[in-house]
Amino acid sequence: MNSSLLYRVVNSPYILPFSALLTGLILWLGWPTKPLAFFLFFGFVPLLYMEKFIVDSGKYKSPGYTFFKWSYLAMLLWNAFTTWWVSHSTLPGGIAAVVFNAALMCIPLTAFYFTRKYLGNTIGYISFIVYWVAFEQFHLNWDLSWPWLTLGNGFATLNQWVQWYEYTGFLGGSVWVLLVNVLLFLIIRNYPQQRVELKKLWLPLVLILAPIVISYSILAAYEEKGTPTEVVVVQPNIDPYREKFSGHENFIPYEEQQQRLISLSEQKITPKTRFVVWPETALRQDNGYWEEQLRSYQSIQDLALFVQKHPNLELVSGLDSYTFYGDNKDASPTIRHLEGFGYYDSFNTAMHINRNSEIDLYHKSKLVPGVEKLPYPEFFKFLGPLAIDLGGTVGSQGSQPTRDVFYHAQNKTLGTAPVICYESIYGEYVSEYVRNGASLIFVITNDGWWSDSPGYKQHLQYATLRAIETRRSIARSANTGISAFINQKGEITAKSGWWVQASLSQTILANTDLTFYTRNGEYIGNTALWLALGLFIVAVGAAVINRTKKTPEVKVATRA
Repeated sequence: MNSSLLYRVVNSPYILPFSALLTGLILWLGWPTKPLAFFLFFGFVPLLYMEKFIVDSGKYKSPGYTFFKWSYLAMLLWNAFTTWWVSHSTLPGGIAAVVFNAALMCIPLTAFYFTRKYLGNTIGYISFIVYWVAFEQFHLNWDLSWPWLTLGNGFATLNQWVQWYEYTGFLGGSVWVLLVNVLLFLIIRNYPQQRVELKKLWLPLVLILAPIVISYSILAAYEEKGTPTEVVVVQPNIDPYREKFSGHENFIPYEEQQQRLISLSEQKITPKTRFVVWPETALRQDNGYWEEQLRSYQSIQDLALFVQKHPNLELVSGLDSYTFYGDNKDASPTIRHLEGFGYYDSFNTAMHINRNSEIDLYHKSKLVPGVEKLPYPEFFKFLGPLAIDLGGTVGSQGSQPTRDVFYHAQNKTLGTAPVICYESIYGEYVSEYVRNGASLIFVITNDGWWSDSPGYKQHLQYATLRAIETRRSIARSANTGISAFINQKGEITAKSGWWVQASLSQTILANTDLTFYTRNGEYIGNTALWLALGLFIVAVGAAVINRTKKTPEVKVATRA
């Protein structure tokens, strides 16, 4: 393509849809499970060029709306290309996740456009980084949290590049990506009107290579540490759509499901085994497990006997459980009511049984919006019948305020973090278990909802980042795949196949040291939030001053 043709293409109206498509495509190419994270370093360059073209061309009556429209298309494509698989579990929820999350991503982009308009290029392009990281931090902590596409997650398949996450967490990766994008754009922004001086590319190149070199040096020097602990993880491979629940066409009775779990465990248990880990919601029964009488159930008694058969063995398993409140309608913000029965809560639970038949429970607290959690329940309860069921119950499961740790009865240094499914994509959240004493991380999940798609593969890869951030070994038990062991360097040392019954055994190390990130949490994200607030306030002030200056003075004629 000669320079004159390229000039016409770059300066034509078609550059807008082309830039939107290119942004969505490049960001998707850089996402796990493809080992192409390098694409992330220039995924936003077309979008930044698009914003500059809209502003500089002067062709658009409403440049702000034009930028929002085409940036929304870019974000929509990125979300659709990358997380389409959510629709396997719930079509309305999958559509909502793509459409709504793309709209949310336009908030920091629109704030960037506004800030550059009133505060100039230097502060404007700095604000692009600040607003995006602030958005990611906010998206980690509100009721509609869906941080799957946090940019730092993009290095999950190439985590040897980001061993320094033990200092920054995954938001450090987000800053890295955004900074390189901005620098590359600033170098090529006037092309093809001006030739790109290749010598100027040294800075973004160094910025890409330096963290990678540092990461490999950390990786080479790091030695795993901690108490050797033999763990067995089980993958029962029970189809959640056809076999798992009563009423399904090929329903497997709950007693048989439990027996399958025990049988697969027995295949790998040795006298040295300290923990057996079963997946999310591994244990169910028709009338539910009521926590007030948990030890009275025959199935729980059978599990206690199974544990007692093996010296030093303890069990961690997923469980569907309920708590009864009677007539106390104020007992919980997620309370439910059954006519003629009373008030109660439903939980997605992790259960720990030790050889003394003592039972500990942890309630999943990072709940999937729309499926396990009704966002802003006061608002949706007001809407009543207009509330939309996005694939689960219209209402919220219960949760708890603290990250509980399960300790081995015979060795209190063996503290395990019972991380349930969706919780494993939250860096600071997982660190809370570690600060509370967890020396090992157990991830229990049921990834079969997403069928054979990139979803369960991405989910597994994200766990490797949690291992690096906390320097904790991870044992992962999935109902239908992939079950795995991950060492403190984020390396997957063993894994099962997809859609097979399996049990795996490995001796992993229980580390008690705390990383800088574990001690300090999302300090990058929290700093970005305050900076974003300050930048936006200053930008609004500049906009007000600018409008005041442009307002013509009104002269009132008076008679002599």
